[in-house]
Amino acid sequence: MYDIIVIGGGAAGMTAALYALRGGKTVLILESESLGGQIATSPRLENFPSVKAMSGEQFADNLFEQISAMGAEFEIEKAVDVIKREDGFFTVKTEYKEYEAKSVIIAAGVKHKHLRTKSEREDLVGHGVYYCAICDGAFYKGKEVAVIGDANTALQYALLLSGYCKKVYVYTLFDKFFGEKALVKALRAKDNIEVRPNTSVIDFIGDKELSAIEYKDAEGNIKRHEIPAVFVAIGQVPDNGAFSKVADLDKDGYITADENCRTRTEGVFVAGDCRTKAVRQVVTAVADGGVAATNACIYLESLEG
Repeated sequence: MYDIIVIGGGAAGMTAALYALRGGKTVLILESESLGGQIATSPRLENFPSVKAMSGEQFADNLFEQISAMGAEFEIEKAVDVIKREDGFFTVKTEYKEYEAKSVIIAAGVKHKHLRTKSEREDLVGHGVYYCAICDGAFYKGKEVAVIGDANTALQYALLLSGYCKKVYVYTLFDKFFGEKALVKALRAKDNIEVRPNTSVIDFIGDKELSAIEYKDAEGNIKRHEIPAVFVAIGQVPDNGAFSKVADLDKDGYITADENCRTRTEGVFVAGDCRTKAVRQVVTAVADGGVAATNACIYLESLEG
């Protein structure tokens, strides 16, 4: 039995593990995909204290190496249920196994929100339609590509792609961006980035590969743009259904918790983007991880007392 099982291996989850390990607790991290979470797909991290600039992947790798050296255990498995037993301990079920813990920290993060189009072409995801520019952008070196979105992730994707793509078109619903001013300024300075404001992408066109996008312009005209790749950055959504037995979810599916990161179930804590909060940044994710783990350690000490 572990002292703490952390569900999620992103910035919040790995920071929670760090604080728990420093508190002398045994820790298992369960991650459904790959360690690092959302920050690992960020081309450039520039808003973390003491870090002038580094890739999100490097940040995640550094954190992984730090907790690995301290004895954190990892399993690439998706948690599908969390049960508080009559003895007060927890069983965490995955798709393959069951694990036991005295406390649980949910740091499941969020996943990319998919753009809904009139033909619902999900079959083109990975075949011209992408949700991670750092993962797939290099395949289109020297070609023209498009980005859909108007916040920080979209701005970062456009800037990254502009470094090796012939031209980058940025489609936004409104006539302004909702990201950091420094990113907007950098984007405006790029000669090979063209912003197409007040547009709504309504469909993806193609047989087995994307060949064009269909969009509606400011006047309501339907137009087509022949392009081999589009990178969608329109936000994230939580995937917390598996935890509804031990935590309350709000109308959008986020786990309800205050700044103490406690859920309605004693012994279950939550950290990072998957919880209700006003600001979702890597710095707030690591803060949550520290708070959740500290309170989890206090909880475990109360059991021993």
